[in-house]
Amino acid sequence: MDEGSLKMKVCVVGAGAIGGWIGARLSASGAAEVSAVARGATLRSLQTHGWRLQTADDLVSSPVHAAADADELGEQDLVIIAVKAPALASVAELLPPLLGPATVVLPFMNGVPWWFGHGTKLGQDPLRSVDPHGIVAAAVDVDRVLGGVVHASCTVPEPGLVRHVMGNGLIVGEPLGGVSARAEEVGGVLAAAGFNATVSTDVRYDIWYKLWGNMTMNPISALTGATADRVLADPLVREFCSAAMREASEIGQQLGCDISETPEDRHRVTAKLGAFKTSMLQDVEAGRAVELDALVGAVREIGERLGMPTPNIDALMGLSRLAARMRGLYPPEAS
Repeated sequence: MDEGSLKMKVCVVGAGAIGGWIGARLSASGAAEVSAVARGATLRSLQTHGWRLQTADDLVSSPVHAAADADELGEQDLVIIAVKAPALASVAELLPPLLGPATVVLPFMNGVPWWFGHGTKLGQDPLRSVDPHGIVAAAVDVDRVLGGVVHASCTVPEPGLVRHVMGNGLIVGEPLGGVSARAEEVGGVLAAAGFNATVSTDVRYDIWYKLWGNMTMNPISALTGATADRVLADPLVREFCSAAMREASEIGQQLGCDISETPEDRHRVTAKLGAFKTSMLQDVEAGRAVELDALVGAVREIGERLGMPTPNIDALMGLSRLAARMRGLYPPEAS
């Protein structure tokens, strides 16, 4: 903690939709002293206007110390990483100036994180699909990490302006499970800022459960251009989603992430959300790189490590990867 203000010093790395939402709420509430690492138009907007969050009721704004160079911000108590998975390796190289002896790193990102195999039968090696060269693991020791899950939707109408759409849930927890003082402290700060913050004793399960639904709906919508209701309305596509989810459920069981629901249970929940565009479909339409490796490739890799066949997940990965490559939104195949 900052001894002068007794407020937690928090730096948000990646002030896009989710990072901007969290940063704005934390700052406006006074629950923490919040800074940001950003670049380009987002950095210019933050330096000119501060945090800006459009809610259903009003525009929340608050000043922020935003910089492209983390050296300007110095050591933090908490670093929140809220970037798209393809940008994680480049972001990891920016982190060292923010990290003091006790700094906690909290990734709020989609899909399977690089540290997910730590302490499991998968071994200590980072997942190649999300950290192929070990850059993230080298920059962020797993002992610093708290796991995080977001249950919310936000958009960015223009750089530096975030519009909150729905949801208010944030989950944090120790990667190896159990309780800890630091997880309770971070959860308390998030709760003080008005989030529905949960301190989980099994955050690995929480990550896997969210992934279980996202890993099919996201890439299939990106591949077809269909909203979620159209994906579920086609019986053949719906069953393909279910088959891939059954494979992922079996993998989860091997990791202690037992999901008691059936794919149809999850489909009924998704159907209630109506005709929404998934985040990956929005990325495709905006010409942004897709988070395919964190959402699908990592599940496939875990299956391989466990010696479990994943024919439906393989097909989903291959088709989605090819479609993204044809649009220039996924790295080309290595020669």
